Amino acid sequence: MRRPSKDSSHKLTADSQRLVTFAQAIVQAASRIEERSWEHSLDTQLQKLLKSGHQDTIDTTLGSLFKEDLNAYDVLMDCVEAVSESTVVTHEEKGETLRYDALLVAVPILAWTRFSIASGAIPADLLGTLSAHFAAHLLAENTYMAMAPTLYSIDQLPRSHAETYAKTLKLAQAALKGSTLKADPKPPETAPFLADTRYLLVTVVAPVGAPLFRWQAPASQSDFIGERAAALEQWRAQATPSIARLLPGCGIELLLPEAYYVACREADKLIRPVSIRAAVHYLTHTLSIEASELRAVIAGFGEEAADGQIDEYRVAFTLRQTPDVVYGIVWPLYGQEDEDGTPIEGLIHAGIAGLDKQTTPIDDILAHLKEAGVTQIKRHSERYVGEYCDDCGAPLFADPAGELVHAEMPEDTPQGSEHFH
Repeated sequence: MRRPSKDSSHKLTADSQRLVTFAQAIVQAASRIEERSWEHSLDTQLQKLLKSGHQDTIDTTLGSLFKEDLNAYDVLMDCVEAVSESTVVTHEEKGETLRYDALLVAVPILAWTRFSIASGAIPADLLGTLSAHFAAHLLAENTYMAMAPTLYSIDQLPRSHAETYAKTLKLAQAALKGSTLKADPKPPETAPFLADTRYLLVTVVAPVGAPLFRWQAPASQSDFIGERAAALEQWRAQATPSIARLLPGCGIELLLPEAYYVACREADKLIRPVSIRAAVHYLTHTLSIEASELRAVIAGFGEEAADGQIDEYRVAFTLRQTPDVVYGIVWPLYGQEDEDGTPIEGLIHAGIAGLDKQTTPIDDILAHLKEAGVTQIKRHSERYVGEYCDDCGAPLFADPAGELVHAEMPEDTPQGSEHFH
């Protein structure tokens, strides 16, 4: 279950109340026809608010429903994400007004390095090459697309549904006009990590009701899973050399481009094990030690008033013989994940047999640590309130004794080695 981004006000405006009414009506709809009618009303209201930049109204409504009606909250969250990442646009051609579906697609790239992971403007030649491969290997016929000329870090992506909606529209218009957007002049700085995600953003446009991706085409529908896998394989083979030029000195893995929010969430989950491998690789090479000479300390963290709920695990690394934390990584929990086990949606897909294979986030962390060669692992049963360094904002980690401390590399660490939190 997702959480609201801001606190809500007790008194709702008329616009907020309409959102509440439509969301609750969808929950209680007794037929698909009724449900779709309410969804249309909700989508229309959301589009109006997003177009005028009234993100605060949406946030207030989500906050209120999160406290009062979780089912309606989930409906509203799903709808606002859908409306902000997809829309119908019109385009004049030869005196005729044509209608097109437009979808904002995120293209996730997992990257890891001992140095720094680049972001920012994409040179025109690489943008052209990547756009050509994207269209050729992923898109259905009779589609248009426009790729933003920026390689984004997560800190540089649209920060609200209204911003996402604006980006979807701007790229859709560029796709239909065959134009290229200008790179963002001053993107926000991004925090340095050994492993992180980077994103390309693309809006795909097709006539209303027509397929957007290759695997949606009628000839591919009977084996859409195979078609998706083949498309991803081709995208990786053709795009990786260009992405490598954008991310020098990095190991990279390209994920399947998908609708904006789904792709971002999937990348958030898949970067977590990469972070563990990157941390162990960094420490063993920088400190000239074997992975077996490291110790990992795992502790759960949450908000002070969260009634014991764990929001993330923090994994601290020390040398086996000393208590000093030299490095740490954060393993956030998403969706229905918690300390009790696998997300419920995963079990639904797995069926009854999935119960025997149910794993917890701790199981996953332990498995990835051991796979990386770290065999001495300590887990604190105490749940900590998430604290951060007052000076630099880095998260604090639990040392072997359970004290929250700043991760600091030894003073005699060779010069030139990057220190990441």
